[in-house]
Amino acid sequence: MKKIFLLISFLLAAVLYAQEDGRIRGFVRDSLNGEALAYSNIIIKELNRGTTTNERGYYYFNGVRVNVYTLLVSYVGYQTKEIQLYIAPNKTTQVDIELIPKDIQLNEIEKIGQAVDLSKETNISIERIDSKKLERLPKSVETDLIRSLQFIPGVKSTGDASAKYYVRGGSSDQNLILMNGVTIYNPFHALGLFSVVDPDMINSIEFYKGAFNAKFGERISSVLNVVTKDGNNKKAGLTTSASFLSGKLLFETPFPNGSLMINGRKSFSSEVLNKFYNDQKVPADFYDLSFKLNYADDYLNKNGRYFLFGFFSNDELDYGDPTQPNFSWETNLIGFEWVQTYDSPLFSTFRINYSGFEGNTVQNASSLKSRKNLVRDIGISGDFTFLYDSRDELSTGILLKIIKTELIVDQFQNSPNNINETSGNLVGYASYKLARYKGLIAEAGLRINLVGLQNKGHFFPQPRLSAAYSISEKLKLKTSLGLYQQEVAAIADEDEVISIFDPWIILPDNLTPTRSFQTVAGIEYAFTDFLKLDLEGYYKTISNLPTINDEKFLESDPNLIAGKGEAYGLESNINFSYGRIYVNTAYTLSWSFKEVNGERYSPRYDSRHALDLTLDYNLGKGWQFSALWTYHSGQPFTQLVGYYNKFYINDLESEWNQIGNYLPYAVLSGRNLGRLPDYHRLDLSLSKLLELGFMKLKIDVSAVNVYNRDNIFYFERDTGKKVNMLPFLPTATIKLIL
Repeated sequence: MKKIFLLISFLLAAVLYAQEDGRIRGFVRDSLNGEALAYSNIIIKELNRGTTTNERGYYYFNGVRVNVYTLLVSYVGYQTKEIQLYIAPNKTTQVDIELIPKDIQLNEIEKIGQAVDLSKETNISIERIDSKKLERLPKSVETDLIRSLQFIPGVKSTGDASAKYYVRGGSSDQNLILMNGVTIYNPFHALGLFSVVDPDMINSIEFYKGAFNAKFGERISSVLNVVTKDGNNKKAGLTTSASFLSGKLLFETPFPNGSLMINGRKSFSSEVLNKFYNDQKVPADFYDLSFKLNYADDYLNKNGRYFLFGFFSNDELDYGDPTQPNFSWETNLIGFEWVQTYDSPLFSTFRINYSGFEGNTVQNASSLKSRKNLVRDIGISGDFTFLYDSRDELSTGILLKIIKTELIVDQFQNSPNNINETSGNLVGYASYKLARYKGLIAEAGLRINLVGLQNKGHFFPQPRLSAAYSISEKLKLKTSLGLYQQEVAAIADEDEVISIFDPWIILPDNLTPTRSFQTVAGIEYAFTDFLKLDLEGYYKTISNLPTINDEKFLESDPNLIAGKGEAYGLESNINFSYGRIYVNTAYTLSWSFKEVNGERYSPRYDSRHALDLTLDYNLGKGWQFSALWTYHSGQPFTQLVGYYNKFYINDLESEWNQIGNYLPYAVLSGRNLGRLPDYHRLDLSLSKLLELGFMKLKIDVSAVNVYNRDNIFYFERDTGKKVNMLPFLPTATIKLIL
């Protein structure tokens, strides 16, 4: 009897053990260069259960019953792959996958599953952009990441002569820009015309237009998260390219257990930039240099990977004229990152980094005051993600920062010459994602400043909540709300038409940190597999908005005062993708307001209507055609009412002080009560990829403002003369890939 009992117990234990769930994890990479394929789609065919890889190409399935399954793995522009595997009980099965690029890349979306939510995200207010999509857009001189953001619904600019962008009614300094998790304080080259981030070094891009989760903070409007390439771990390669503005070089090479990427760009002519400023001379000279080294050795640390990266850029603006000021600014980043996967369903990232910015204005014999701005930012962070068998996720993290800002000016609204502040910031966050129920994804999170850069920033909770529910295969509803805080600001004069660089400071103690409440609601609807609609409405309020005090008269008066803001709107995005053709229609209807000292007005970047129409067509045999037509209604400006002769005293010590000068003084209407005419233009691009034995040659020709539309930039206040934006401009780039 005892033997029978032991036998039954053994069999029962074996059955129970066999029913224990297993796990699947791995990385999806490009078969030619080993680069991570971020946000790839992966489906367990038999379970009709899907997920997407993260920015590192990592995926994980938890709670998979013991059986034989088929994985379907896809990524746009790559051949779909099927892999069969056996899930053992209570074990993690590692499956690393390499996808093969298609010979002729088409803009097609492959249908690889039915009724599957491929992402465990709510997908609200998120745009994902790959480098191939950037290259297909028509170029104003050369491909540029930040200028390309302006074609996304909800993102505005103030003209062709600036790459600054404004998201859902927020100012430009309210946008957080990250490179490999490190903050970039000044992301612009050449008077703000172009981004310092070279598209050639980009692996993946995530852009949050708001409603971002508790992992992100420090800014209140948007987050641009850029992950750079790791470097080719299959073979050494060299890519070189040139445009009318600059020359670029990208070098990649493998080495034992890792790879290296080095990327550099240098301007060699500024003649083409004159077109952006009404043929005025723009003697800009710039360079940027970046590198990334990654290393993984299972003998040293199983399932761990290490990254060391750096980025350095410099700009000089020298007119060669002692009556003109000189400008220079530089941005430097360096960071170390350790990414670890474990045998348990845990994923972690540890990072230590430095970010610096320095900008200088040298007065010379000009009337412009000398100015110097320094930012030093040192950070240490740790992030952890745990996946439950139910498919729920728990994410936690902690961030410690030491920030120093210094602003030295000859005269800053009669303030002391030196504004200097050093402070520390300790932040913790946690979020829980509910994904166990079919069709429902919900995430609740909390970010809290344990120590703020200001005393008023201590222990300020920032709750975040988002949810999405798929009513059917075609219709998804989504919503989000959150509270956000910002304790640094770039001080910008709203009346400046062109700003060389905006100085960053930690907000003074007389101001409360800038805070914003945001709520978003939207729908996604798939009319067919090829035609889809994404519609979102948003409402945002901003409090404690730092603004230059225009009414400062005494030295004791504050330099900055607090205002407030409000923005709301509706965004729609319709895209059609079938075979070789891709069409996208993006429309925004929006309102944005600021209120300072009781005066409510629309900022310069407010525009009621914005429409962007994009067409991409693969002509075959390496030919690609793109067209972009953009339109927005007139932006606000302060109208000139008239002039009067104002008496200026030259020298109070002189016996001739009563003579002085009478000069015309402009009389202005209320702030931004006028509206400029509507803006529109058409850009075209044609590219050809040639296979030349062991190398590839790509030639790209673009035409900006094809019908030479006279879009008004501004009116000169002293003469009333109209200054237009960019005229018709043909450009070309050439790229050689070895």
